[in-house]
Amino acid sequence: MKLKISRFLLFLLFCFSVKAQTQNQYGANLRGDINKKHISMVFTGHEFADGGEFILEILKKEKIRASFFFTGDFYRNKNFEILIKNLKKSGHYLGAHSDKHLLYCAWAKRDSLLVSKEEFLSDLNKNYAEMARFGIKKSDAKFFLPPYEWYNDTISGWTEEADLQLINYTSGTLSNADYTTPDMKNYKNSEVIYKSIFGYESKNTLNGFILLIHIGTSPLRTDKFYFRLPELINDLKRKGYEFKRVDELLENN
Repeated sequence: MKLKISRFLLFLLFCFSVKAQTQNQYGANLRGDINKKHISMVFTGHEFADGGEFILEILKKEKIRASFFFTGDFYRNKNFEILIKNLKKSGHYLGAHSDKHLLYCAWAKRDSLLVSKEEFLSDLNKNYAEMARFGIKKSDAKFFLPPYEWYNDTISGWTEEADLQLINYTSGTLSNADYTTPDMKNYKNSEVIYKSIFGYESKNTLNGFILLIHIGTSPLRTDKFYFRLPELINDLKRKGYEFKRVDELLENN
């Protein structure tokens, strides 16, 4: 009897450990199946889209479908319309990233909200209204990536009430630092970012990873990380990784 109970407890611990890999304490989905060599490339955009055409061509050449999360301001920008239409036509996932790229909670005190529920929902609905102009239904874009990738459990709860699933990038690499400029204290050049990805991979695994990159960055950053995509994709393929859209990566989570 004790043996059976022990085995049952071990099973529960195993399930909890797997769950911990996919969600953090604030309720966002952070990772797919850690037992499969699947990875999702996620691109976010608000003000800039200078890497858009290059990224689109590389993904087409490599036969990869990625995921793109844009703000309402990005979707309504006339200069980005052709890019958005081409991304959709190519079968990439297009999702929401808030309408005005709001900061939901304080940097120094995460549990301190800076928006009300009404402000959150109003902003979110405006984001989806812009997406609808491109034929993107809310029912087809259930995954929501919060602005600044910064949120708390209240934001997660409001997202769930809106019948959406909050997601975020998988931590461990510096890919999300590709927006930084040389004048910033946290600036990371592309070589440092690149090495961080494979440094993490060599010690751990990128199985189920959501790897976040920006579709465009400030002109102050001339060292654009997206130009390393061909090398990055080839190196990941060589290591046996398969690329999935984020909805495919997280479909069973």
